[in-house]
Amino acid sequence: MNYILYAVPFFFVLIALELFLDRWRGVHTYRFSDAVNSLSAGVLSTTVGLLTKAVGLLTYTLVWQYLGVFELSASSLWVWLFAFVFYDFCYYWNHRLGHERNVLWAAHSVHHQSEDYNLSTALRQTSTGFIFGWIFYVPMAVLGVPPLVFLSVAALNLLYQFWVHTRHIPKLGWFEWFFITPSNHRVHHAQNVVYMDRNYGGVFILWDRLFGTFQEELDEEPVVFGVTTPLASWNPLWANAQFYLALWRDAMRCGRSRGGTSCASGLCAPAGDPLMLPRNTRSKSRISVSSSNSTCRSTWRKNSMPGRNSACMCWAALCCWAWAIP
Repeated sequence: MNYILYAVPFFFVLIALELFLDRWRGVHTYRFSDAVNSLSAGVLSTTVGLLTKAVGLLTYTLVWQYLGVFELSASSLWVWLFAFVFYDFCYYWNHRLGHERNVLWAAHSVHHQSEDYNLSTALRQTSTGFIFGWIFYVPMAVLGVPPLVFLSVAALNLLYQFWVHTRHIPKLGWFEWFFITPSNHRVHHAQNVVYMDRNYGGVFILWDRLFGTFQEELDEEPVVFGVTTPLASWNPLWANAQFYLALWRDAMRCGRSRGGTSCASGLCAPAGDPLMLPRNTRSKSRISVSSSNSTCRSTWRKNSMPGRNSACMCWAALCCWAWAIP
């Protein structure tokens, strides 16, 4: 069952509720242009996914059918519980390597580009994650998790992640020890040095505590959202393509500087270029480029809603509305 499709109308109801809370509390967690850009990226991801998700599902089904070690029944409750937990474990490593390897960060960076943090950010999804993402879930197929169960727990995992993209919910006490919450996921979306590349779980924070990637939200360190090198564009196509292009340019530059030898994943980029460093090492170069990042970010905000893009924004909003209808 496509749980995501049926949940979309509720997503927009909750976004409207969050906007009401913004007004009631006198805060501003939304910018119209940024929110529509996030929704546009979500529409693009969903549209592309109609074609690309078949690749991962076909691969998963073939592995399950021909290489599966066990025959697990979709009618057994323990199989569903096992699959739900194991999926989140696989997701943790998919998510973590998506931050630590440039070729994977190229896809995942789309979700982190917004400098706002609200429920619309949850819908800001990549359109290229299908290229490598399926690899991390092959172990589930090998262990015999049926495709129906796999698709269902994947959808439930994604649905859970929606509500944690808000600034209106504080820390939740004991719940913080076991599950992903708005507080510990705000940390994940931060570009502060102390917060960067932490809290990768989808539902459970236990993996981060176990593998040393957990970081609590600190009262003395307010979260600064976004990526170290701002996108500086409202174009969802460019949002998905810009880092791949940067990797290609870097590979060509490395090839020329090394007499034709290739460069893997843009790892030999010039020192001080935060875009081309691996995600988990970019924090080390942040201090030297912080002033230029601030300038770029200010320029981006000043041009947040150019008049000539109004028609595009309205079109994106209409697409989002149409997308919400089952």
